[in-house]
Amino acid sequence: MNARSAIGGSARTSRATPPNPLRAYPTLLRVGFSAALAYRAELVIWMLTTTMPLVSLSIWTAVAREAPVGRYGPGEFVGYFLAALIVRQVTGSWLVWEMNQEIRQGTLSQRLLKPIHPLWIYSAENLAALPLRAALCLPVVVVAVVYADLTRSGPLLAIFFVSLLGAWLINFFTMAIIGSLAFFLESSTSVFELWLITFMLLSGYVVPLELFPGWVRGVAEALPFRYTLGFPVEVVIGLMDTKAALRGLAVQYTYAAAAATAAILVFRAGVRRFGAFGG
Repeated sequence: MNARSAIGGSARTSRATPPNPLRAYPTLLRVGFSAALAYRAELVIWMLTTTMPLVSLSIWTAVAREAPVGRYGPGEFVGYFLAALIVRQVTGSWLVWEMNQEIRQGTLSQRLLKPIHPLWIYSAENLAALPLRAALCLPVVVVAVVYADLTRSGPLLAIFFVSLLGAWLINFFTMAIIGSLAFFLESSTSVFELWLITFMLLSGYVVPLELFPGWVRGVAEALPFRYTLGFPVEVVIGLMDTKAALRGLAVQYTYAAAAATAAILVFRAGVRRFGAFGG
């Protein structure tokens, strides 16, 4: 081996290789869980602000005592809205607020200096809070299991748990897209507020989609909002058979893949702009 190749080989071996995100992910989750414990009061407040299904539960069960609404009687409404509350708590994401703050204050540059893509770190921080959120949801889960008419089908329950991940992926990457708009706008929270209003109307969060007029229901079922909440709820309360649930799962993960691709592209374009303006 000549001197030139020896020097070249030494330089290549000494060059730092970026860490594998999957290998680093357990550490990121541990760090995120520690942060969630440190800010647990903020987490509780956030959860208390997402209890709209309980309001809808009281309204619709009162209506159903007079006569069933479609396929929903009081028991069905209890199951639906308790499941909606649980799904919302374990699949929601607050990333848009964090990204807006870090982009506006310039602190995102600290994340960009790390060898792992910021979206990996953001996702770990979001997922790390799930054990605390699940623990706070436990009383609602117990009530739902005891009093609500949930499905007893093993395949549907398996699809339900897979659909929770799909719902989280759509929510997380959608929040990443909206958060990345802060690279181009003074603040993207107004876009988030528009998304949130549309979500509440068309996801089944306030009203089961089955109770909408035909054309509105058709529009709602074609948009991604249903797959962030209404679809998992419909699966776990047994409103569809296994074949229909699998078709819905395929649509849900198609939306998740599209949201992930768009989030990466928008974030990448935003970082170029961020760097160009001295962020």
